[in-house]
Amino acid sequence: MLLNYKSSNPAFTSHFWNNKISTNKKMSLGGIFLKSLFCLLLVTASTAFVWKLFYEGYTIKWYTTGGMITAIVISLVISVKRQWAAFLVPLYALAKGLFLGGFSVYIHKQYPYFPFQAVGITFITFFVMIVLYKTRIIVLTKRLRSMIIASTITIFTVYIITWILSFFGVNVSLIWGDNWFALAFNIFAALTASFSLLIDIDYIDRQKNKAPKSSEWIATWGLLVTLIWLYIEVLRLMRRLAVKW
Repeated sequence: MLLNYKSSNPAFTSHFWNNKISTNKKMSLGGIFLKSLFCLLLVTASTAFVWKLFYEGYTIKWYTTGGMITAIVISLVISVKRQWAAFLVPLYALAKGLFLGGFSVYIHKQYPYFPFQAVGITFITFFVMIVLYKTRIIVLTKRLRSMIIASTITIFTVYIITWILSFFGVNVSLIWGDNWFALAFNIFAALTASFSLLIDIDYIDRQKNKAPKSSEWIATWGLLVTLIWLYIEVLRLMRRLAVKW
């Protein structure tokens, strides 16, 4: 059943690419690059805004929580209203930046400069995946693709269940604690996020010069989702390793 899926990232499913709108302008790598750069600048701006508030003594809890919830809602809206992507994707970037601002400054307060190092690792991983894809050092077989998708579904199912349990006062330390199992799960999640990038790159490569120009916003959204997920997993992993050693 999993072999019928094309990507673990919802932005790269056939729902978004089977666009019947006729247009002479097609999706290009240059267009995706510019839109992605623009959205990353928005993420950076809203992240910096939360950091500024934090160091001025303001409470940032509601900015962090609100940003996370807003990003989830916007993602759901994009899933059913793809024609609104040009407007919603920048809003998603701003909302996600608010969440990342609170999350990152919390880590930075404990371990200075970890967030900046995590950003570097995230982008290095992204470029490494591009090289691995282009040189075909790693070939995306159906088996590998299905394994990545199954891993992604498992990880987010665990995250959702443990998040719901937290509302009932259940602390799932096996996932959120600083024990060895949590560390192993974190490594597993970071590796899965890395290979999800590989699938996203493959989808963009297959759809360039074929999908309509408007699909560049969907491609940008997909990359943002995976890059931010990878950054979060890398930062959490760095913190756990620091605690252990």
